[in-house]
Amino acid sequence: MSMKLYPPAISNLINQLARLPGIGKKTAARLAFYILGLPAGEAEALAQSILDARESTCFCERCQNLTDQPMCGICRDAARDVSVVCVVAEPRDVAAIERTREYKGAFHVLHGVLSPINGVGPDDLRIRELLSRLEGGTVTEVIMATNPDTEGDATALYLARLLRPMGVKVTRLAYGIPMGGHLEYADELTLAHALTGRREI
Repeated sequence: MSMKLYPPAISNLINQLARLPGIGKKTAARLAFYILGLPAGEAEALAQSILDARESTCFCERCQNLTDQPMCGICRDAARDVSVVCVVAEPRDVAAIERTREYKGAFHVLHGVLSPINGVGPDDLRIRELLSRLEGGTVTEVIMATNPDTEGDATALYLARLLRPMGVKVTRLAYGIPMGGHLEYADELTLAHALTGRREI
């Protein structure tokens, strides 16, 4: 799609939208023209909501999940079992597991997975923060809930090797989530079975 068809401001909007995951140039153009067709107040509200989310969102000081307070709602919940920590790659994976209503423990968000081909190594993930959480001795089990694909498995195995000397039981989500699948697309029943049938790695 030639951007010369559009004025620079529209071309820039299309290019910015096309940078979003799963959005190609054609979809970006459709979204851009939808936004341009909105009443001015709605378009401004959309733009402001993006700015507000960026400005008010930070990482939870304990689990590294997204929050608008120093500690997220899950970490502030005194009813959660803090002896079990579920390690996930992204904040959206926390939401996927929470939708099962089966898990009552704590979380830790890595903000990615090991991916040498993409230049992502251990220092690029929130691994140091996880290790510091385990130093207190209150955590007895860490569940590796990274996606069941090559990078997710490599990350889980790497962390398992780091954590075993700390005397922590390390488990992996059971099969039930298809290989190559992603947690955010799994249904609640599949995720619930995977949590219940987790195994040590």
